[in-house]
Amino acid sequence: MPEMRTSLEVIAPSVEEAIAQGVEELGLPEDELEVEVLDEGSKGFLGLGTRQVRVRLTVRIEEPPEEAPRVEVPPEMDDEEAVRIAHETVEELLHLMSIQAKVAAQWGELDPPGKIRPLLIDIRGDDLSILIGRRGETLTALQYITRLIVGKELKRPVAVVIDIEGYRARREGQLRRLARRIAEQAIETGRTMSLEPMPANERRIIHVELKDNPKVETISVGEGNHRKVTVIPQQEQ
Repeated sequence: MPEMRTSLEVIAPSVEEAIAQGVEELGLPEDELEVEVLDEGSKGFLGLGTRQVRVRLTVRIEEPPEEAPRVEVPPEMDDEEAVRIAHETVEELLHLMSIQAKVAAQWGELDPPGKIRPLLIDIRGDDLSILIGRRGETLTALQYITRLIVGKELKRPVAVVIDIEGYRARREGQLRRLARRIAEQAIETGRTMSLEPMPANERRIIHVELKDNPKVETISVGEGNHRKVTVIPQQEQ
């Protein structure tokens, strides 16, 4: 049976936009993905009958190096200024929202190795569900605003990641269990299973959790807020 790899189908106005969306969702650089144009789309006549392009992105499989390469330490690892600015920014935003909470900031581990080092912001307090929102939408917005402010202050992008009372870890655990359960159902019934629409970061968790399962393939389908992961059982060869 051929080895299955994580793939993602994207529908967008152009091939370039489709690739950009896929790169963001999978969290990988373009050179680590194989790009296949499934439908080149059409512009239609006088703007009528326009059909968007459809692109499939597949994660490349590479042999691991015999010796792990030396990881260069990025300059932001020791950048206490970034930690201070991020901490003060979140505290100010909470103050403007009349929310009392404790804020802690620190650099996280490199993810993936040698590429990105997130600046982790942990918020603790009583009844902070208002900061999480439905499916984490408020938390995502708070994180986005904080990234913009911190990036503007430092004049460079910083991967700020905000968590509230361990919500992200709990949610990731739920999604991983959901992914395994849906995969089992797809394998047992031989039917394609679709999950509910999710934001890009949550879809990525599903893809990563099932990428090493040779019995299923995962793809993302739909557009905008309606994109969702579909789990496809693979036929025995």
